[in-house]
Amino acid sequence: MRSIKTAVITGATGMIGTALTQYLLSQGITVAACVRPGSARIERLVEVQKACGQQPCMEASQQIDGDKQSVSTEKTSGTLHIMEADLEDLGTESTCEKLCAALGEADALFHLGWAGTFGAAARNDMPLQNKNIGYTLDAVKLAKKLGCQVFVGAGSQAEYGRVPAGQKLSATTPAFPENGYGIAKLAAGQMSRIMSEELGMSHIWIRILSVYGAWDTEKTMVMSAIDTLLDGGRPVFSAGEQLWDYLYAKDAARALYLAAALGKSGSVYPLGSGQVRPLKEYIESIRKEANPSAELGIGELPYAQNQVMYLCADIEELTKDTGFVPEYTFEEGVRETVAWRMERKK
Repeated sequence: MRSIKTAVITGATGMIGTALTQYLLSQGITVAACVRPGSARIERLVEVQKACGQQPCMEASQQIDGDKQSVSTEKTSGTLHIMEADLEDLGTESTCEKLCAALGEADALFHLGWAGTFGAAARNDMPLQNKNIGYTLDAVKLAKKLGCQVFVGAGSQAEYGRVPAGQKLSATTPAFPENGYGIAKLAAGQMSRIMSEELGMSHIWIRILSVYGAWDTEKTMVMSAIDTLLDGGRPVFSAGEQLWDYLYAKDAARALYLAAALGKSGSVYPLGSGQVRPLKEYIESIRKEANPSAELGIGELPYAQNQVMYLCADIEELTKDTGFVPEYTFEEGVRETVAWRMERKK
């Protein structure tokens, strides 16, 4: 088992990055969260730090110097360092120096940052997606400079393309990505693994399926449905016959940590719940929690072009190597997500 006491996270203000930051801090791990300079999402990270103790005390320690913000509490040994560093900054000496000043050394680097993740235009922006490969390799070199034992990269279901119905996604499932985003993720995973091996550092690649939870973007099915229902609207959907695998963000965060601590170097782990249900069942569960009397427009939208009709992660190897099994049912996760969203609509 790798002992992880300090960690760096890129893409720390995304849904999974925020959940991972909170989980690591709750375990007493010191975290350096790399965020885009001037990002309004920094407040998310301050909020998760507050949530990491029984009664967190912000005034216990706080310093801001323009490049770095550190926040700690009296109720948790985890300390959060918010570092302004864009993806293109990961390969610079100044970023390495800032992280070294904050952490000394780091045990793990979780590379979740990626540009151009939403929309067909962004996903097929080939120059941009190609840059993401370079950013990933910069993150590997940064991890080595910081003394990390392990590099954990966030891959995607898009690396696989479409698979036959009933075929779970595993490390050995043939990968035939159908857009620039999936192609770049596949290349980044393979190249970063080779580079990590050459540098003598463990490498774990997590191919993430469908994750939902607090801080999710409003563009996803789950969050857009929650928002519409809470606002008294009538959400519309496709027929919802897709068999889908959803995982709560808190479970995803714990899985990432377990993979870093216990995963086998060189492994590719698909990440989901390992179970599928028809999409319309998920939609019904969302309505039950958000607005039980609301009307749903199921079947009123056509399926998207090249719609994936079956998506399920094979988590057998992840479970065997790390012990990970999801702790939340979809209903439990949605209940928490709806409550979180309602609080922010007040």
